[in-house]
Amino acid sequence: MRTHPAWPYDSLDTHAHEPVPFRQFVLKVQGRCNLDCTYCYLYQGPDHGWRDRPRSTSARTMHRTAQRIAEHVRTHRLDAVRIELHGGEPLLLGPGPVLAYAEAVREAVREAAGCQVTATVQTNGTRLTDRTLDRLADAGIRVGLSLDGGRPAHNARRVDHAGRPAWSAARAAALRLAERPESYAGILCTIDVAADPLDVYRSLVRLRPPGVDFLLPHATWGRPPPGLDSRSPGRHRPARTPYGDWLTAVFDAWWDEKDPRIRTRIRLFREIAALLLGAPSRAEAVGLSPLAAVVVETDGAIEQVDALRAAYEGASETGLNVHRHSFDRALRHPGVAARQLGERALADECLGCPVGKVCGGGNYVHRYAPGTGFRHPSVYCADLERLVRHIAHRLERTALPS
Repeated sequence: MRTHPAWPYDSLDTHAHEPVPFRQFVLKVQGRCNLDCTYCYLYQGPDHGWRDRPRSTSARTMHRTAQRIAEHVRTHRLDAVRIELHGGEPLLLGPGPVLAYAEAVREAVREAAGCQVTATVQTNGTRLTDRTLDRLADAGIRVGLSLDGGRPAHNARRVDHAGRPAWSAARAAALRLAERPESYAGILCTIDVAADPLDVYRSLVRLRPPGVDFLLPHATWGRPPPGLDSRSPGRHRPARTPYGDWLTAVFDAWWDEKDPRIRTRIRLFREIAALLLGAPSRAEAVGLSPLAAVVVETDGAIEQVDALRAAYEGASETGLNVHRHSFDRALRHPGVAARQLGERALADECLGCPVGKVCGGGNYVHRYAPGTGFRHPSVYCADLERLVRHIAHRLERTALPS
């Protein structure tokens, strides 16, 4: 029996709001990874549920998931959905399972006239050969790459199970993708505050990604991130903002970029700038827009987003499965409903904060404190405020780049 915090699991009325249908489906192709990254919240974190699941998704689960997505599309008359083929490492057994899963969804949704299915695979790059990239491109599946920077030293934490670095193969994948911009979805980069921010930024830009998404390491008040002292929410505000300082240094380099050949978008910065200018958010890291993403595990389990695994064991579970339940059932799950409430899900401190509507309380999992749950400011609260205020100040002095 999992022990969940009282809010939202016991006290939230999930029928008191109109749910927003899912438009992003994270589909687990493989349940294992060929890398053993030292900071991985999935395999190195407190949740070990992956050990009890199949290593790969069966054809039966793929087709049932596809039927459930099509059912959701028809019920809510959706005109577009995104599928993200994930793992583990989704290309662990080659592109075949990825291609099969994407085709199963597209075939099922094809009957729901007018709905476009966009497909992306997120990979560590070590299995991305020229032949694999050709097959993915032919199927209209774009590729996102996970890297921690554009140098070997930046990726020292990304090693295989024998401790060997993954950089050489990942770099080769980045170079392949740079020559195939129509297939390049961008780079996900988890921040390491020990690395020089400008070196990381410039090295990534040289890999010519269309976009970079800088991610704060998944952490909670019970498991604070590297560089931040252990503390309890609400006790005091830290004097140091290492992650905010790191990100503002990168922001200034990006904002002041003079080379017209560099067109790399940085999602976090664009989201914050758009929010400051009054646009709605489109990312879970900031803003108050309802989360419209759901995960399907290798056994067909319907789960909340993976980041919740960084909080405690079983935090992402819903008890639902595509073989028995619709996605509409998941919309009424307390954990899912809580992330569609906007300001009503925030802590009192966030409601009174001048940048609260932009920060949005930060990533939901980063608000978690053992024993009291998710109704707290982010463990990165001060860092986010530092970044938001800095971007607001720069916006006051210059026009938003196109």
